[in-house]
Amino acid sequence: MRTVCVIPARMGSSRYPGKPLEPMLGLALVLHVWHRCRLTPGLDRVVVATCDEEIRAACTAAGAEVVMTADSHPGCVDRTVEAIDNMGESLGDGDFVLMVQGDEVMVSPEMNAAILEAYRATGDAVVNLATRILNPADHDDPNCVKVCSAPDGRALFFSRSPIPSRVRQPDVAAYQQTGVIGFKPSFLRTFGALSRTPLEIAEGIDMLRTLEHGYPIRIVRSETPTIGVDTPADLERGEEMLRADPVTARYL
Repeated sequence: MRTVCVIPARMGSSRYPGKPLEPMLGLALVLHVWHRCRLTPGLDRVVVATCDEEIRAACTAAGAEVVMTADSHPGCVDRTVEAIDNMGESLGDGDFVLMVQGDEVMVSPEMNAAILEAYRATGDAVVNLATRILNPADHDDPNCVKVCSAPDGRALFFSRSPIPSRVRQPDVAAYQQTGVIGFKPSFLRTFGALSRTPLEIAEGIDMLRTLEHGYPIRIVRSETPTIGVDTPADLERGEEMLRADPVTARYL
């Protein structure tokens, strides 16, 4: 099985422009993600996919492989679809594509390995990591995408609103959808051909396109909190988490 990891990143984030190159402990955010993905056993190739020359230059200087994409993609999955084509990879359904968004600074080799293991075990077309939300403020934060899933692991809905509700059960377990998603190669091509959907556009969550078109998503839960850097406050918080995380010492 050929395993490829794509890290989509762009400078033009609507919530935090330029964040991929913001320094964290002296290293650009996107390069933390690249290093952490490279530590994952079983990945044959790890590349950064971007439309920005600044990101290409910084990543290339650090030794990262970079593939250039168009600047017109509405979301990271669409960028990943093009990146696979531009990489020249001829992938079949016995292979695997792991997408790790370029702001998932606390992604760990263990998290990536859990997605790969679930894919190998089930063959599901889409496998998405969800991490436990321990801070109620994150549950209420629209920058934190939440996911609810069925007991068998099927994703039911993604939202920027606080789901599930804490009105009847204040201590209900809540999970954050992460930008760590595994794909069967043929489904990536299918996704790229699907029209954008109303809930996807309303919520600003590209995986809703998958659900709205009737395709299932398997959720793999982790009890270890993560953070996607969407604001300067997230950057500061993420830097503290990096400093305390043992994985950081393996590459920094």
